[in-house]
Amino acid sequence: QEKKIFTIQGPYPIIRRELRARGWVERKLPGTGRQLEQHRSHQNTQQLEIGPSNGGGGQKEALLNPCGEAQPFLGTTAPLHYPWLPAEKEEEQCDEDPNGIHDLMSYLVRDRLPNFIWTNFLDATDPELLQQDNIVNHYARVDAFTTKEGLCLSLQKLPWIEQADPNVFFPRCYRLGIMGEREAFIEDFRLTAARSLLKLALEEAGDRPVRTQQVPNSAKGAGWHRSHISHPKHSTARPGSPLYPELVEEALEVCEQHLSVLQHQDIDRSTPSPCRTCIDWDRFLQQYYRVAHEGAGLVLTKQQQKQCQNLLQHLADQLPQLDMEGKLNVWILKPGAESQGRGIICTTRLEEVLQLAWSYTAPSVQMGRWVVQKYVERLLTIFGTKFDIRQWFVVTDWKPLTVWFYQDCYLRFCSRPFSLCHLERARHLCNVSVQKWYKTSPDQDPRVPPDKIWSNKEFQEYLAQLGQADAWHQVLVPGMKAAILSALRSAQDQVRFRKGSFELYGADFLVGEDFQPWLLEINSCPTMSPSSAVTRQLCANVQRDTLCLVLDRKNPTSSTGAFELIYKE
Repeated sequence: QEKKIFTIQGPYPIIRRELRARGWVERKLPGTGRQLEQHRSHQNTQQLEIGPSNGGGGQKEALLNPCGEAQPFLGTTAPLHYPWLPAEKEEEQCDEDPNGIHDLMSYLVRDRLPNFIWTNFLDATDPELLQQDNIVNHYARVDAFTTKEGLCLSLQKLPWIEQADPNVFFPRCYRLGIMGEREAFIEDFRLTAARSLLKLALEEAGDRPVRTQQVPNSAKGAGWHRSHISHPKHSTARPGSPLYPELVEEALEVCEQHLSVLQHQDIDRSTPSPCRTCIDWDRFLQQYYRVAHEGAGLVLTKQQQKQCQNLLQHLADQLPQLDMEGKLNVWILKPGAESQGRGIICTTRLEEVLQLAWSYTAPSVQMGRWVVQKYVERLLTIFGTKFDIRQWFVVTDWKPLTVWFYQDCYLRFCSRPFSLCHLERARHLCNVSVQKWYKTSPDQDPRVPPDKIWSNKEFQEYLAQLGQADAWHQVLVPGMKAAILSALRSAQDQVRFRKGSFELYGADFLVGEDFQPWLLEINSCPTMSPSSAVTRQLCANVQRDTLCLVLDRKNPTSSTGAFELIYKE
């Protein structure tokens, strides 16, 4: 009568505990014993004995169909098992119900529809069985911004939706399965190589190119160490190494033509490709590789030096990513619909990108599913180590769009020192699911936390030591909020919303040398499994606060925890 029946699917003991404390009764899923474990390991050849299944829809019935299948194995001494939890979590679940009270209560509500559903994937629910007052923790068709491919496509449309430029917060990205985008990537790679060559030429001449945004002067005071910002050096020319006097002239010609196009660019028409055939690109790239990665030298006249400086300065006015893209032309290749760092590869050569994308035959990583994205080369490092930020937010409505930003987050570190000369995963992918397979290398700075996790509070203390205490609240947080809102608005028309649903997301950001955040991806169903003392506390807090936000916010005096309302249409 109070409509306090809930169902949980997935590893969420905090949600279960909090709802029980609020007086809710769990309607447990059927077949939670060994039959379900056996079914999951042989799901292509076996079916659960829980009634008819419709293309894997047995779980949908289990969650919503009030036909009595939710009866636990009463009358047996075997404990209920949750096969998606590690063994120690199963023990935790059993210890919470030593007398079987919750099992009995679950049996008593076996014929009732759950009023609150928390699952780890939307397909576990049948939308046709949902009633208007059912609360569900997912929306449909959010892949428009929660997959790499979807986010890439949605943000391409952003300038037509609002006056915003995704290039100021999202590294440029291309879907390799779309011919037009594949050609645009090839053009971008070539142009980036030309710009990078000008930067390398200036560096070899002893003159660093003008930055688009200087590191604030206050950051160079007490406590500032250059090791905290990455400035990868290309190999200096060795005696007897080949010289390519024509390369700088060719790069200048290409960049001047590109600048001319940019200065006359119109959003309503496609931009003509600059200098597609004016030089032999295969030869140019091979010689660029030798300069950037193998130590070949460059010949730069005084006049060319001045031309490089002026041209890069003018390009900086047109290209928001000119500074962060660096000079080694590193790109990151990602399966468009995978997560947790699966299949991600960093590379510096055009032919490798195209060959790798073609070489994979798995359906999820074929050419049609790959995206390639510019790697943020000029990023902020901590103790010489790359990190990223996992930032939570909740959408409680799409019409009107209503977004809540969580005021706590955490940093994830790599296991080895940052280097653009070595592109292995341990140095460049911050995902916990990737880094857990690597031991901390001996050359890692001992100040990097052993569990490779920091809270945002620890990061703010670190910024204060750099003399940049204001960077968090004045640059990073506003930048993350703006990027999240732009991503959501770009995909808003694609999402299938329903009143009563909500969803918790995890956005991943890199931090540039100038403290600007760069959005990498947005994850639906972000992991709540703690990998450290920091995440154990923060993940528990965000789950509790999400429940407060969803269940209590209609009461004007109730708390929303650490959630801040940042947008409501």
